[in-house]
Amino acid sequence: MNGSVRVGRVVGVPLRMHWSVPLLVALFAYGLGSQTLPVWTPGRSDAVYAFAGVVGAGLFMGSLLLHETAHAATARRKKISVQDVTLWALGGMTRMGRPQTAASAFAVAVSGPLISLAVGGAALGAGIGLHALSGWAVPAAVLVWLGWANLFLGVFNLLPAAPLDGGRVLQALLWWRTGDQERAELASSRSGQVMGMLLVAVGWISLLRGAPGGLWLAFVGLFIMVVAGAERRRAALHTAVRGVRVADAMSSPVATGADWLTAQRFIDEVAVKSHHSVLPLLDFEGRPSGIVQVRRLAAIPGGRRETLRVREVATPLSQCAVAAPGDLLSEAIDRLSLRTGMYILVADAGHLVGIVTAKDISRLMQRHTLGGKGPN
Repeated sequence: MNGSVRVGRVVGVPLRMHWSVPLLVALFAYGLGSQTLPVWTPGRSDAVYAFAGVVGAGLFMGSLLLHETAHAATARRKKISVQDVTLWALGGMTRMGRPQTAASAFAVAVSGPLISLAVGGAALGAGIGLHALSGWAVPAAVLVWLGWANLFLGVFNLLPAAPLDGGRVLQALLWWRTGDQERAELASSRSGQVMGMLLVAVGWISLLRGAPGGLWLAFVGLFIMVVAGAERRRAALHTAVRGVRVADAMSSPVATGADWLTAQRFIDEVAVKSHHSVLPLLDFEGRPSGIVQVRRLAAIPGGRRETLRVREVATPLSQCAVAAPGDLLSEAIDRLSLRTGMYILVADAGHLVGIVTAKDISRLMQRHTLGGKGPN
């Protein structure tokens, strides 16, 4: 996710934190310390409330991390690749490959909410027990708040709307029932769009009636609508390229350039002679080493173009989507990321043999719409 930084690892995969997380912690700490705790446990000092608010907010972020860790751990047990786990303002996100079976998809989807419900129940019980046995009102109130927050998180995530976990559960059940993964993805994404619209409507009505929390609800609904729409387009894409091999979609030969050239020389000898906005790079041995965007070359100050190597402003091969000619195009598309855009490098025995671009995929989509049976 853009705007996030790597902060460590969890269950063997990178853990990233979005810039909005400190803001979320501050908001929860303020709400808990200045509003909730003074009402639940009056008579304490502001310092006690502030400290308890920070602790409670920190514990809640820890429970969010447990939620996402459950997804990642279950996915790895089911032999599903996991790229990273990211915490951000609306909770968390675990990027992973597509499950190969409905049972695996169900297990991954339900694991997060189950952890949230378990943490919520344990925290709620611990808070009630702590207050009854020791009379420590403030710590007990923090635990009770944490319990209700996690119970709400678990129940809310089980709503049958992608990209919520409940939408993934619905998708897995439909996949198991119909045997068609793409059809199940389309149905769950439609459900997500409908649910998102309902949340936006309820949020705005609440806001107009004087409830500030309605704005947050509307924002969540808008997020669900946008992501569900993107997933619907992705499912339609997978349907269009079903059974198509990468070799049938790639463009070849490919305009390339040497990665050891200076930026100025690369611009003069390669970029200005090409009609492409992204160009693959080759190393000394003629093997692909990454891709460079022409707009990044154009952004290099004139004084640095004579000394800066083009590979220094390129996206390395490790961050690019790479596929073999015989791979299924649908599986190669799952390797794409926002960082590299819609470009798949096609390599055979370590040598670049083609590239799949957005235009190639768009052509396949058009042929699918027209009822075509395959690529030209």
